[in-house]
Amino acid sequence: MANQNKSDRIVPVGITQMTCAEDPAVNRKKQAALIEQAAKKGAKIICTQEMFASQYFCQVEDHRFFKLAETIPGPSTDLFCKISKKYGCTIIASLFEKRAAGLYHNTAAIIDQGQVLGIYRKMHIPDDPLYYEKFYFTPGDTGFKAWDTKYAKIGTLICWDQWYPEAARLTALQGAEILFYPTAIGWHPHEKELYGTAQHESWEIIQRSHAVANGCYVCSPNRIGIEKIRDEMGGYVNDAGIQFWGQSFMTEPSGQIIYRASIDKEEVIVNPLDLEKVEFARTHWPFLRDRRIDSYGDLTKRFIET
Repeated sequence: MANQNKSDRIVPVGITQMTCAEDPAVNRKKQAALIEQAAKKGAKIICTQEMFASQYFCQVEDHRFFKLAETIPGPSTDLFCKISKKYGCTIIASLFEKRAAGLYHNTAAIIDQGQVLGIYRKMHIPDDPLYYEKFYFTPGDTGFKAWDTKYAKIGTLICWDQWYPEAARLTALQGAEILFYPTAIGWHPHEKELYGTAQHESWEIIQRSHAVANGCYVCSPNRIGIEKIRDEMGGYVNDAGIQFWGQSFMTEPSGQIIYRASIDKEEVIVNPLDLEKVEFARTHWPFLRDRRIDSYGDLTKRFIET
């Protein structure tokens, strides 16, 4: 990457947000079409929302939904490798991975120029009302990673990872110029009026802070729509469901929002990211230089007793 000229350092980046149906084949076809739209708009790196191939089934603990998982390679990566090769682009695909019998992960596959370059498995797994992910996902064992793609050095984390400054920092310390956060987050409809604004602002602020603290771009694609999960009898396990708040966004290394999508519309967002701004941010706000790495050992403790 060091020998590229300035024009090569301006990279069109795409993110998508969409609704999800119960049928994985329908979702996969829709996501592929949105990726192709982004590629036709010139995007060279494109990221999906979290687990685009299904509804957000983690609203309930139900063994039926393990059938939604796929292998890597598998149907989604096979399809996206063809698109990546056709358009010469990089695709970050967020998947429910079946690794082995009884072993499942929430995984991002990084596909570059038609090949699976690597995977990242979600490290932080939530367990909150309607977000019962610990039932389904084994915590990731890949560690935090960055990849040299044709167009930029990128890192990806997944949804709940976005609340942890340590995850962003360890990825940025490997040289990542863009952090991607495939996401599935929304409101409990009965809480929206009281807490909705604060919840959304907190979600956006923490990720914008990662951009500032690490001098890098942050791109966060989120899903949209109200999703209600059916039980085996055809009724809903929760009448309210989750209202996913969309508002996928991209932010500069300065933390300024480049683009924020709508709450409820499917969108293909493509913007040129000038990677020279990463070098500018990291030299003019030299947080990486001034870190006191000799004093941070206690970060590996669960709690510091006083």
